[in-house]
Amino acid sequence: MGERNPLPYGIISRRSLFCLFIAASVMFVLSWFFVLRSAGGPQLAYNSLLSSSDKPSSIFDNGDSRSIDPSTEEESAVPIDDITDKKVDHLGVNKHDRKCYANTDRILKAYMYDLPAEFHFKLLGWNPHGDSVWPDIRTHIPMYPGGLNLQHSIEYWLTLDLLSSEFASSLDGRSAVRVYNSTEADVIFVPFFSSLSYNRYTKRNPHQKLSKNSELQERLVRYVTSQEEWKRSGGRDHVILAHHPNSMLDARMKLWPAMFILADLGRYPPNVANVEKDVIAPYKHLIKSSVNDTLDFDGRPTLLYFQGAIYRKDGGIARQELFYLLKDEKDVHFSFGSVVNDGINKASRGMQASKFCLNIAGDTPSSNRLFDAIASHCIPVIISDEIELPFEDILDYSEFCIFVRTADAVKENFLIDLIRGIGKEEWTRMWRKLMEVERFFEFQYPSKDGDAVQMIWQAISRKVPNFRLKIHRSRRFGSDISGHSAMQVMPKMRIPNNFW
Repeated sequence: MGERNPLPYGIISRRSLFCLFIAASVMFVLSWFFVLRSAGGPQLAYNSLLSSSDKPSSIFDNGDSRSIDPSTEEESAVPIDDITDKKVDHLGVNKHDRKCYANTDRILKAYMYDLPAEFHFKLLGWNPHGDSVWPDIRTHIPMYPGGLNLQHSIEYWLTLDLLSSEFASSLDGRSAVRVYNSTEADVIFVPFFSSLSYNRYTKRNPHQKLSKNSELQERLVRYVTSQEEWKRSGGRDHVILAHHPNSMLDARMKLWPAMFILADLGRYPPNVANVEKDVIAPYKHLIKSSVNDTLDFDGRPTLLYFQGAIYRKDGGIARQELFYLLKDEKDVHFSFGSVVNDGINKASRGMQASKFCLNIAGDTPSSNRLFDAIASHCIPVIISDEIELPFEDILDYSEFCIFVRTADAVKENFLIDLIRGIGKEEWTRMWRKLMEVERFFEFQYPSKDGDAVQMIWQAISRKVPNFRLKIHRSRRFGSDISGHSAMQVMPKMRIPNNFW
């Protein structure tokens, strides 16, 4: 019996060692897990332990184990009409199941009204098929008319960009996406091609009581102000395109709470349009961009260049005064010009051969000439006291433009002496800066990161906190704007008899 006594102790010893081994193993695995977690975040640790798929994660997570493959047409390129019916977002994910990651927080979410085609692409000659509202831009993109129409074509590029967001496989370089639930949206986008409507349909036929342009504006006001989205915010979160100075003449006084996208504020009373609520957008330049520009200070023989209408009213009176002051200077080109008789190509060659290009106020404070100068890398000389400039909250125009007060510019020898006093070194610094910033003023499709389309969306985004504050303050006592519609509480204003 005495010989059997050590056996239990041996068994206990082996069991103890086994337990210690298991405990040590568990501690080792746990310590490895926490090291990975601290180094690469919980997702890395989780993926490492469970050997999850090595596919890149999608922008939206729909809650099941399947990921969206951006290269799969059925997922990434859902037809527009199907999106509306199935309530899916621009990547084909059911809206009710999606979960947005942090990297989408900086993206502006825009809800776009499905206005009838006659408000937008039908103005370009596109005819809808069946119940469709929008062209399928994957197969056909209606072309915008050329000539002077192009300078105010902002409406076209922004609408195309929103439509294309539905088929994007990635949000890289994108500043806005279309959403289909207005309560999720940051802004409500109104896709009326107002500048084109003004340019093409202002004249009234003898049998018409109203021009087509005026009729569309009346219908637009009735449509927009009847929508629940307008009533919910008083219109403050609506984005309306009115880039041509004469566009939306009938509707602007009724839709004033909305955010306008404008060329300048020259023909608006301040309580209808102002820099606090509205966005100044660049013109689309008409001349060809200077690609691989090597024409430096010595390679540009003309000192100062201006070609355009000389005799203008209002703020443009300075043009004729400057014409008489500068017309006899041997290295200055100051002459009348227009788009006819190859005028755009002549202006392109002239600007690209000039060191400085004059941008003088005309009937309105701004003109396309500034953006033509930027595209040709000709240092802009801005003589327009009331001008508002695109993206000036983030761009310092004094780094690549010369500003001269009108009262000083029309003094004898003031302007020419100022320009002649700018040496090669200073000019070269500004010339190089022009080439850095020119991409911010380029309109193109598909849009690219940092171009004019994305810059406009970003400018709109920067206005969102301001109008949200006003909307929230208006709801303090249980109803929007004390129970009245936005249009009922517009402040009274006096408009000069000669305003229009």
